[in-house]
Amino acid sequence: MLDVSLSSQKRGLCNGWSRRDFIRIGALGPIGLTLSKFLAASNTFAQPLIQPARQARSVILVFLGGGLSHHDSFDMKPDALEEIRGKYGSIPTSVPGLRIGELLPRMAKVMKKVCLVRSGSHENDHHETATNWVLSGRFGSPFGDYPAIGAVVASQTGFSSVLPPYVVIPKNPSFTWELGKSAFLGGRYESFKVGDPNQKNYQVRDLTPDKSSTPMVQNRRQSLLKAVDGLARRIEGSDQLATYDQFQRKAAEMVLSSRAQEAFAVEREPDWIRDAYGRSTFGQSCLMARRLVENGVRFCTVNYGGWDHHKDIFPSLDKKLPEFDLGFSALIDDLDARGLLEETLVVALGEFGRTPKVNKDAGRDHWGRAGSLLFAGPGIGRGKVVGATDAEGAFVTEDPVRPADVAFTIYQALGIPPRGHIRTPDGRPMEILNEGGLIEALYT
Repeated sequence: MLDVSLSSQKRGLCNGWSRRDFIRIGALGPIGLTLSKFLAASNTFAQPLIQPARQARSVILVFLGGGLSHHDSFDMKPDALEEIRGKYGSIPTSVPGLRIGELLPRMAKVMKKVCLVRSGSHENDHHETATNWVLSGRFGSPFGDYPAIGAVVASQTGFSSVLPPYVVIPKNPSFTWELGKSAFLGGRYESFKVGDPNQKNYQVRDLTPDKSSTPMVQNRRQSLLKAVDGLARRIEGSDQLATYDQFQRKAAEMVLSSRAQEAFAVEREPDWIRDAYGRSTFGQSCLMARRLVENGVRFCTVNYGGWDHHKDIFPSLDKKLPEFDLGFSALIDDLDARGLLEETLVVALGEFGRTPKVNKDAGRDHWGRAGSLLFAGPGIGRGKVVGATDAEGAFVTEDPVRPADVAFTIYQALGIPPRGHIRTPDGRPMEILNEGGLIEALYT
């Protein structure tokens, strides 16, 4: 069913809204009672976009929750002691002189299309705190004091198509509670969560038609909407209502648009493409991300957790790394083949790396001092390697890249001023980022 009504019940969000308050969508109903207000609000406090030399239309952020072990993937240390180098050998790549882990053979072929950053670094080893830091670019508490990059993008760009500007597949990261949220920006800029596209008979819950909704019910809902609209206009007399109809229409477009329905219809992809990405949640999530940016979504997070290997890391990586290898390499190749890599910035990272030394439980622990990241997209140097770590992969020795630098680079690529302002709940302007700078080595 369609339920976009605003509940009068107070919620946990600072503005009293919840995600379900403004975008529970299924079939025709009182369109615009909430979603259209969300659409209208997306224009509030928007900054004039800048025009960077390397413009991206969209971003796909692949978040490797738990922390990818750089020693066993993209920053091998073959000359280190066994307890540091691990069990995997290295293989050559399409970039002369560059070697990566043996469980990444498809990535080895596409390294000529991406830029490998071996110098991600910060000073926090706590999951929630570090995750909120890398997903927002601002350091705060474990509870998410600052809005995620995707939420800021949504607040600054609004709806540029019938699809939401900020989408997460399958859902936001979570260790003990949900992360990557909009914080004080409120529910209107929360991510639209699409669920697991690898599920049998997959459907997006919020856009699934309610077959029980009859024309009579639809007509009654439309009449109710008109009555509420008229009452609001008479009582409030607000200048903002002058543009209300346009956002109401936008809400209706999202619910009814065949383009919106088509964008989420991953089952319509040919079997060979779905197989190329891998029939896993991660593989199909990458494919869904490609479909969404192809249809105008500005910021898409692919959440791929399960990298927190304190114990028995190698049996776990025996499964995880091939799955990542298949899905991420297919994403890069597919975007490139369709010309989308020239307008889509792709970033892959975790909240930190893993400890150099394998512990007593045959695992690696949290390590914020060093980690590997991947970048691809417009203007990004193909086949480049940025930064380096010491002989044990413990500390960055060249070109450190911090969370704020990643966020700064993403905003700059989208034309959003990183030093622009958003509004706190009390109306106070606050800088989007209070530190960081462009990762110039990606482009030079």
